[in-house]
Amino acid sequence: MSLNNLKPARGSKFKKKRVGRGPGSGNGKTAGRGNKGAQSRSGYSYKRGFEGGQMPLHRRVPKRGFTNIFRTEYGVVNLDQLEERFDAGTTVTPEMLRAAGLVDNRQPVKVLARGEMTKALTVQAHKFSGKAAEKIAAAGGRADAIG
Repeated sequence: MSLNNLKPARGSKFKKKRVGRGPGSGNGKTAGRGNKGAQSRSGYSYKRGFEGGQMPLHRRVPKRGFTNIFRTEYGVVNLDQLEERFDAGTTVTPEMLRAAGLVDNRQPVKVLARGEMTKALTVQAHKFSGKAAEKIAAAGGRADAIG
């Protein structure tokens, strides 16, 4: 390969389609826009979700229920995850859980009771399920709620 035989990739270069240049071009008269209607005019733009007059999807789908926009989403950690990641006697904080990749950066932390607890850990989190707090205490640890 050298400079004198370089070529662009096949199909990457093509001539611009010249519309409205007479009947012989195949794109004369209506310039490929069809006959009449808003879409054939210049300056036409359609609304998001417009489906040519058909009832658009966002209006066809039934809407029910309620989404609370002020809801607090918690990052969930289970006891079995704490058991395998941390040594006995450790104070587990939300920062440690974030560093370990167990919860998202922005979310408050909630501890749930899946799995068994055998190590005595001091766990600090924003919320605990009732069973999780019981299991931590039964293993000789402490469940400290933050905030």
